[in-house]
Amino acid sequence: MKTFLMCLLMALTLSVAHADISTDSAAYQLQRNKINDLLAQRAQKFNQYSVSLNTKTGIFGWQTKKDIRRSGEILMDIAQTDEVIFKEIKVLLDFKTFQTTQVVAQSHDNADRSFNYMVTINKLRQLNDELKADSARESNQYHQKLTMHIIIILLLIATSIFLFLRRSNTSKA
Repeated sequence: MKTFLMCLLMALTLSVAHADISTDSAAYQLQRNKINDLLAQRAQKFNQYSVSLNTKTGIFGWQTKKDIRRSGEILMDIAQTDEVIFKEIKVLLDFKTFQTTQVVAQSHDNADRSFNYMVTINKLRQLNDELKADSARESNQYHQKLTMHIIIILLLIATSIFLFLRRSNTSKA
């Protein structure tokens, strides 16, 4: 019975912890997907930048001011994308740190809860042992009293029979 209760307790705490972690994992996964999308956009912009560097629309195959300006705009766009990526990575790292702290806190809470359950179980077991001892003691006292009452009743019956026989013998004589 004790093993069953401990298994049930462990299953409940694990299911609660698993539900929280799976929800957190889903949010973490969404954040990772967002960062991966931003990285894909950055790669695409970097490819545009490479193409714009090789684009030469001027006379004699030279780059024009417009070509250089376009390359600069793409480069600025890449830098802005990088800033957004860094911010999102910081959110992801903060989330992971929060998730780790939350798991550690839950672990400590579960350990404390399990310890408290074990203390309560031990107290109840001691109380049960005391009640069994009291019950055995009371039962023993009851049996002793019952035995004493039976002996007294038998003595009274024997005395009554003895007195009755003695009176009937004296009345006949």
